[in-house]
Amino acid sequence: MKIAIIGANGFIGTRLVEHFHLGGLNEVAPIVRRPVSLALPARFAIDWRIGDALDANSLAQALAGCDAIVHAAIGDPRQIEAMPAILAEAAARAGIKRVVYLSTASVHGQSPEPGTNESSPLHTGHALEYNDAKIRAERSFHTACQRHGLAGFALRPGVVFGPRSRWITDLATDLRSGRAWLLDEGRGICNSIYVDNLVAAVEAALTADAKHAGAYLVGDEETVTWREFYGGVATALGIDPATIPPLKNIPDFTPGTAVRLQSLAATPAVQSVLPLVPGIAKRTVKNLLVAAQRPPAVDAWTLPAAPGPRVTQELVLLQQCRVKLPHTKAAQALNYRAPVTFATGLARSLAWLAFAEGRA
Repeated sequence: MKIAIIGANGFIGTRLVEHFHLGGLNEVAPIVRRPVSLALPARFAIDWRIGDALDANSLAQALAGCDAIVHAAIGDPRQIEAMPAILAEAAARAGIKRVVYLSTASVHGQSPEPGTNESSPLHTGHALEYNDAKIRAERSFHTACQRHGLAGFALRPGVVFGPRSRWITDLATDLRSGRAWLLDEGRGICNSIYVDNLVAAVEAALTADAKHAGAYLVGDEETVTWREFYGGVATALGIDPATIPPLKNIPDFTPGTAVRLQSLAATPAVQSVLPLVPGIAKRTVKNLLVAAQRPPAVDAWTLPAAPGPRVTQELVLLQQCRVKLPHTKAAQALNYRAPVTFATGLARSLAWLAFAEGRA
């Protein structure tokens, strides 16, 4: 089987290329948008291609000769929503019948309700635009697969960590700089999945009976708290986990005028009329938006304050989670099993971090 990996230069795409190529059981064709993105895929003597995930003609040409597709490309909300329909059309043109699309568990929100599973109804009223975009994208994916007669598998991983992951590098930076924090002593559930466990889920979807096409939650076997996740990284860095401060005050995440205008500009209705707007008007609006978000000037006579916690709305919502999302459906229909324990995955991630920083 020859497997096309769209978005082969990203964290997950890179690991997929490594796994399939070094495993030797399948051929792999990494697909990236620009030659500059071939730095990692082109390490190997493999059949890499250039193709645009937002252009059906370009993508169909890049998919020629492949038997299946794994879509791991990312983008802004508008691009996220546009990609699935283009993907299905390109696959149909290339004569490919099986597509694995990497969605996200965030379609259920970062802090889902108890009892949440794949049959739980989805809604597009989330606090984060990313969640709503992924929901619309997944709906578009299934509709387009049905239209073109494709076996479409949408995988919904949670917090994907591993070597090269932002969940490792950013956390290490925050811990060292004193900007890490825990909400409610880290009791929240981290719906983690080590990257090689996600790769195992992709393999399972590639070989499953086409009648099982659909959406699947996938994750690690263990129930992991944010205290355990942060504590493991902190200990490896020589930091006492007990010194990670609690988050005392949750900021107001109500979007400002500039953010609301940017969200409005990203809607399909506005995007459809933008080509009719004169260039000078668009540049003027863009400059005004940039000016509105520019931080106030720093007083050169005042000593800089100590860095405060790096608080994002996504992380606040994630740390409020009290639900371990199930992957029972994936286990039953796809025969998915997480081959790597959480402890081993974290140890491998931290060993990579030590190597990348020249400490090993």
